[in-house]
Amino acid sequence: MKNVIVFVEHSGGQTRKVTFELATQARRLADALGGEARAVVLGAGAQALVEQLKAYPLDVIAYAEDPDVDTFLLDPAVDYLVAVAQSAGPSVVLLPNTMLGRDLAGRLTARLGAAMAGDVTGIEVDGGSVACVSPKLGGKVVTTCAFKNADYGVVTIRPNSFTATAGGTGARTAQIEKPAGKSYAMVVERNVEEASSELGLEEAPVVIAGGRGMGGPEPFTSLLKPLANAFGGAVGASRAAADAGWVPYGLQIGQTGKTVSPQLYIGVGISGAIQHKVGMQTAGTIVAVNKDGTVPMGDFADLLVVGDLFTIVPELTKLVERAKAQA
Repeated sequence: MKNVIVFVEHSGGQTRKVTFELATQARRLADALGGEARAVVLGAGAQALVEQLKAYPLDVIAYAEDPDVDTFLLDPAVDYLVAVAQSAGPSVVLLPNTMLGRDLAGRLTARLGAAMAGDVTGIEVDGGSVACVSPKLGGKVVTTCAFKNADYGVVTIRPNSFTATAGGTGARTAQIEKPAGKSYAMVVERNVEEASSELGLEEAPVVIAGGRGMGGPEPFTSLLKPLANAFGGAVGASRAAADAGWVPYGLQIGQTGKTVSPQLYIGVGISGAIQHKVGMQTAGTIVAVNKDGTVPMGDFADLLVVGDLFTIVPELTKLVERAKAQA
């Protein structure tokens, strides 16, 4: 393997934040392998998104503004990715570990006869081979696997596992030729509720997360949601809250859930055990609200507020809304 290819996931004219994280890693890996860092952006608005991608350290940005990518099921996107990979030669293909990324990865692995690693949180070049680190068995085991004797490797990377670093070097652009003689199944109806929830939590600039101290499901709606709305953020949860059935597992943050890296993270009624910490420790500012001043989160939070969350959160919501009204 020599080159590194990044699949660009986007929605509503906006590139997902994880794409820039992958682009940064692609540059690092390509330099170690002695190859090029490439990106592939497909579907409506692809050409406009090329300009966003030029701010990151890529060598080539390939695009196809083909309506078939959005109209039909995943096969058009897979065809384009296969074409780019075969043109580039032995490569590592990086995709986000999202619903779309996982679906594409499986098909791409089969089409290329590639090796695959999923839900990766660390990736390095070790002795000329690409080695991937990923948690397994609900986070109880962390594994390292390397691609050996394989022309292609397909990797899905957990969002917010890496830091995105801009620094474009004048990437070349290339329009991908449409595969000929293909027929595809059409999308008749889309259910995007879970997809938009996933996008909101992982890319929100502010995350308000609740834990066991919330006492039940209702405060997530009546207390945390208004505060998140006031900040323009999203609601998350600890594993204890998800295991209790108070929130969907799609909102769980931590080693066995999602990794978030917002500008501001407010943990409400969360003890902050290590399993939760690994899912949010890269947040810009961390605030903990808890009645217990000795909780583990207090050791790494920038601010620990000790008191009754049922009093503190509504008052904080009022203050944020008032400040926004006066701005």
